[in-house]
Amino acid sequence: MYTVKDNLIFGFHGCDESLCKKLINGEESLDYSKNPYDWLGKGMYFWENDPERALEWAKNVQKYAQNQKQKIEVPSVVGAVICLGKCLDFMEISNLKKLKDVYIELTEKGYQLPENTGQSFYKRNLDCFLINYLVAKEEKENGTKYDSVRGVFFEGNELYKNAGFREKNHIQIAVINPNCIKGYFKVREINQDFDEV
Repeated sequence: MYTVKDNLIFGFHGCDESLCKKLINGEESLDYSKNPYDWLGKGMYFWENDPERALEWAKNVQKYAQNQKQKIEVPSVVGAVICLGKCLDFMEISNLKKLKDVYIELTEKGYQLPENTGQSFYKRNLDCFLINYLVAKEEKENGTKYDSVRGVFFEGNELYKNAGFREKNHIQIAVINPNCIKGYFKVREINQDFDEV
């Protein structure tokens, strides 16, 4: 009853300035990421409500070995208005249980599962595999077609000793259904002459 999220949210995608312009002008569509290490399975990736984090990623993408194919000459950010629709939201306990159950099911059947590796498990091969499996299983067994996947990630160094917060905490979205993206926009600077609304 509460899994369909029909409200609109803002998502931000770090990319090259040329792609940003093409998306805004309707000349190109965003491609699905289908890497085996993607954090939320296959989809079009956005940082929720955080253009600064998206720009930071775009500026540093070449540091990550697995992203060498994505050349960003002029780091930029495109905003998107997104309706998550039927969302596999990992901030909900029922969906976390589903993911855990899939893991248990596959290990009991003797599947040789991939592993999450790298610093702070940057390459999430296991998570990606399980999420993609869960999405396909839900559609096959229950007719459930997910439009998006959403998760919260605690990343980076502690803000201070014994902090519950880290430098790069974020909410990430993988859009599966392109119709969830209602439009793209250029990220604006705040007009300092007025209060922020």
